[in-house]
Amino acid sequence: MSRGHQPEIVLIDGGYGNNTSFLNQLEKRNLTYIGGLAKNRKVIIKKQDEMPEEIRLDKLAESIPQKAFNLVQVSTKNKYEVWVATLEVQISRMSGQKTIAIVMNAKSFSEATDINYYITNIEHKYATPEWIYSTYSQRNWVEVFYREAKGWLGLARISS
Repeated sequence: MSRGHQPEIVLIDGGYGNNTSFLNQLEKRNLTYIGGLAKNRKVIIKKQDEMPEEIRLDKLAESIPQKAFNLVQVSTKNKYEVWVATLEVQISRMSGQKTIAIVMNAKSFSEATDINYYITNIEHKYATPEWIYSTYSQRNWVEVFYREAKGWLGLARISS
């Protein structure tokens, strides 16, 4: 950034997605991000005419009606489907609303065997289920780069 480069989006894994201080630093630098969250991460939701409630993501996911999940068909070599629900929440010690996404490999929480949770600071109206899933899935290329770079540098052969 000191050289004038501004990334379009920062893709972060759950270790950093759960780090409120890190997310606040990204926002302080006006960076847009999407990151993974742990299922035990607490968020603050506000239902109509009710007091705000702090709830774990997995408990929130379990309480969301099936009709709130949107089917996203992923076009890769092997086509597959995920179901995504997005919600606006607050995170303690962070300003403003954040969009979270709950991504499952089945249309209901009880049927799902793979559930992932994401957070982004992009406006909720732009954080569609398709955008969230396709954008975060690009993070895999970061992992590929690091694996390849470690191999080129001979770091893959170093044993611990």
